[in-house]
Amino acid sequence: MATPPDFTTGQVLTAAQMNAVGLWLVKTQTIGSGVSSVTVTGAFSADYDAYKIIISGGVASATAVLQTQLGSTATGYYYGGDARTYAGVTLNIQAANGTNWYAGEASVNTIEMNIDVKQPFLAKNTTFTGTFAPARTDAYWLAVGGYLADTTSYTAFTITPSGGATLTGGTIRVYGYRN
Repeated sequence: MATPPDFTTGQVLTAAQMNAVGLWLVKTQTIGSGVSSVTVTGAFSADYDAYKIIISGGVASATAVLQTQLGSTATGYYYGGDARTYAGVTLNIQAANGTNWYAGEASVNTIEMNIDVKQPFLAKNTTFTGTFAPARTDAYWLAVGGYLADTTSYTAFTITPSGGATLTGGTIRVYGYRN
């Protein structure tokens, strides 16, 4: 296992040092107040084949699923997930040819999303995997994954909380994995 570098202020970095960095911040977007959806533009490009999307901070007006769509595509979403409640009950979620991915949750305590998206800019099926654990007593830990059954090149995605809930605050960060 390689030891991570320890850089100091004012140090000039070599090309080899910079090329060894594996994850680059592509976009940061703040979520507004009481919004019914958030669209992140300029998230995907030819620079990376795979991305990590994380939401930290913020709250929702009510418990909601974070429904995620790429571009303006509203069909062809497939996903499946397994969950275990904090009380030990197992759950399964799935959708075949749905209108979005189940890619996170939100509550009056937090907005929870941590997914990896592969090939969104390439003209291939886009896949995703993610895990999250909503911060509420009736919740669960969930591992989910799926794909979008089309070969469209995407640069943007939209997150919409289910059930008419709204989002306030928090930050969406999109990172690109070095090819």
